[in-house]
Amino acid sequence: MTNLRRRTVLAGTAGLLAVPHQSRAQAVKPRLTVISQWTSGSDGAAITALGKKFEEKGGIWQHSPVPGFTTEMMNKLRAQIMAGDPPACSQLKGPEIAAWSKIAATTDLDAIVAAAGYEKVVAPDLARLHKPGGHWISLPLQIYSTNMLFLSKRAMDKAKADQIPVTWADFNALAAKMKAAGVTYPIANGGTRPDDGQKFEASLAGISPTAYRAAIMNLDETALKGPEVKAAFVQVRKIADWMDPNTAAQHFSTNLKRFVAGDMGMMIQGGWAQGVLLNAGYKLDDFIIAPGPTDNGKPVFLLNADAFIFWQRKEADLQAGQALMAQLVMDPAIQTMYSQITGSIPVRTDVDLSGPGWSDGQRRTAAALKEAVASNQAVLSLAHNMAQQNGVTAAMIDVITEYVKDKTITPDEAASRLNEAVEGSH
Repeated sequence: MTNLRRRTVLAGTAGLLAVPHQSRAQAVKPRLTVISQWTSGSDGAAITALGKKFEEKGGIWQHSPVPGFTTEMMNKLRAQIMAGDPPACSQLKGPEIAAWSKIAATTDLDAIVAAAGYEKVVAPDLARLHKPGGHWISLPLQIYSTNMLFLSKRAMDKAKADQIPVTWADFNALAAKMKAAGVTYPIANGGTRPDDGQKFEASLAGISPTAYRAAIMNLDETALKGPEVKAAFVQVRKIADWMDPNTAAQHFSTNLKRFVAGDMGMMIQGGWAQGVLLNAGYKLDDFIIAPGPTDNGKPVFLLNADAFIFWQRKEADLQAGQALMAQLVMDPAIQTMYSQITGSIPVRTDVDLSGPGWSDGQRRTAAALKEAVASNQAVLSLAHNMAQQNGVTAAMIDVITEYVKDKTITPDEAASRLNEAVEGSH
């Protein structure tokens, strides 16, 4: 593995900016080849802004966006790796980082990460994902919590409710109160596979983050058969019963008009829902964002993070570009810029979100992350391919989706099927 030592950083970035004008031609100009699936919307705007910052630092930014799903981007990445021409860095996240690092050589970022003190301000479970084999080879850039609770202000007014639910008992009581007050469907979630996965992971992690880590992240058989998993399925059934039965396979955004109007009451979603609501023309005054329900009094944070993996290149300009990119990704100002565009929160737990440009929802999310990290209650999302590789994730969500749609399946049967799915998928 190539080790980007401090001297490379200085030669490729800060050194380049410090030398007199006449000698700059002799210095290596940082260049970066990048592959991502971010082509449009806030994601496209954010990575374009990152590229401009790279160029402002004297670099050459060569981004090759691949429209469509992650699969298309991975196909292009695989083709370039097989051709012996991997990009200097590419978008990748979760356990796929470890899996893909076995396909081609990656760059050791340890020295740069240590110099930046980055590991101290990153959630431990998240840090481990980005340093498989003990070395940093990728860097997380932005975070979403998949279990934030969105509350319709009009539905709250209908129910004459002024308390944000903290526990699952609070949540269930508010849903029942909303229903009794004429809110047609207390839950406004959609019916896509990731949405079904979110209902389950929010339920289990909120009941016990310890059981979640054991069962979902470590695939411990005892935990998978444990009472907490069964209790999570009981909670998922309640959520499903409060939803519009006609939303199967539909994106949550189809419900936003009714949610804001107060015909639907609550939604368990990631922070991205804030961006979707605002882009649809709704106002921050139309809804409240709070951490998802948790039964032990401390926030539980289900992490979904985007990251860049750095591939080994021998060219001096690409190595200098990787060093510059690594510094930018870890920079608090860059993470601030990126998250303010996308609606996420920075990976760094030390970024100040008190100023303009941040919503109260983002501030609550960041505070929840900080508290969850301190109490070891930040865990990795199953629904968004952070907790397990794609094959295991797909098998588990098959079980969850079938359970949401088929009310004849009991929580005990669902827990048993989940364990069988895990056994059969790895």
